[in-house]
Amino acid sequence: MFRFQIIIEYDGTKYSGWQSQKNAKSIQKEIEKVLSRILKSKVNISGSGRTDAGVHSYNQSAHFDHKILIMNKNKFISSVNYFLNKKNISIKKIIKKKMNFHARYSAKEREYEYIILNRDAPPILDKKKVWYLRSKLDIKILKKAAKKLVGTHNFNAFRSTNCQAKSPIRTLKRIKITKKKEKIIFILRSKSFLKNQVRSIIGCLKYVGEQKWTIKDLEKVLKSKNRNNCAPPAPAHGLYLSRIIY
Repeated sequence: MFRFQIIIEYDGTKYSGWQSQKNAKSIQKEIEKVLSRILKSKVNISGSGRTDAGVHSYNQSAHFDHKILIMNKNKFISSVNYFLNKKNISIKKIIKKKMNFHARYSAKEREYEYIILNRDAPPILDKKKVWYLRSKLDIKILKKAAKKLVGTHNFNAFRSTNCQAKSPIRTLKRIKITKKKEKIIFILRSKSFLKNQVRSIIGCLKYVGEQKWTIKDLEKVLKSKNRNNCAPPAPAHGLYLSRIIY
């Protein structure tokens, strides 16, 4: 038996999320169907983690096992992408790994990117790929506020009510915020994230950036550990799983 890692790019707009679900269209299920067809045997893949409905990915990581060694990787990728590209999914790389590699459990850190388009005119080319906001955000205040969330905290106020994680304690390694022309780009890194944590953080920072909240208000929300105090989460379509670090 051989183990292979695949690096995947996808547009999550029309999907229920990464994970296979009954009566729902998922990224995982679509890839498994195509791999099983190409390799002529049932293939199950394990991803580095879930992405919610509407969330995109530059570099999702997953692995699968196959009894035969895949020799011609370029031919394999071309064959798989012939079917997947029609579904807005692309396999970027395939890498042979040791059998103790696990796409989820071997990951040391995960990185997400969130993009806000901050201008008067609504997007056409970036529709369903960014969060469009007309209200101007203060980039300096955003950066100051973000620093308050970096580190180890109880992020209970920033997770979904149906989050199944046993503990709300997470260590946010970094939040980097940059402005590129009309776009504000947030990069968040942690070993793992709670369900809706990134989108909730962005939603709260947006309130601070447009001065609906002060930085102290944000700190109060964090300390409250109460989901009801959180701002509405940012929409899924501005969120990208950007990197898995092993």
